[in-house]
Amino acid sequence: MSYIGNNEDFRYPWYMRVILFLQRRRYGRELEPVRLWGRLSLAYLGMTVMYRELNGKTSKINPELRSLIQVLISRINSCEFCIDLNSFTGLERGATPDKLQALLAFEQSPLFSEQEKAALSYANAVTDSGRKLEEKIISNLRKHFDDQAIIQLAALIAFQNMSSKFNAALGIPAHGFCDIKYGENMQN
Repeated sequence: MSYIGNNEDFRYPWYMRVILFLQRRRYGRELEPVRLWGRLSLAYLGMTVMYRELNGKTSKINPELRSLIQVLISRINSCEFCIDLNSFTGLERGATPDKLQALLAFEQSPLFSEQEKAALSYANAVTDSGRKLEEKIISNLRKHFDDQAIIQLAALIAFQNMSSKFNAALGIPAHGFCDIKYGENMQN
């Protein structure tokens, strides 16, 4: 349950009202993170532009891997909404339920390619603020990605950390996009 009460008393700018209307039409309801980010409407618009750039057709990171990274970070940060939505998107992009469930043990799992393991190790290390990024992680990353792809990975990781930490901090629940169950503790 969200820690923030009713948004009905907040007056959104016209363009946010249009965005929320389109969400009601597409999903049958407004997405809680958008309602809350909409209170900072210019920040929301900037984030939307950033996410479209990171997740667009010109990305050097394949769509399935982008989703795997986002689900991993969402699970690390215990963001129910992000796990739900990003798992749904991952399935649409070709990830299997088994792969999504194995994310926290990706290093030992035969389900992940070496390229995926390199990117997920990088995402894991960057997400852990108390961990220094080891040279081994970077050198392994460079075996699979060029400089532009590494910049895109870093930006996607930073974006997903911001998004999942915001949502978790405000207690935004899953919205029922994906029925994969990760167990009582989302990190197990």
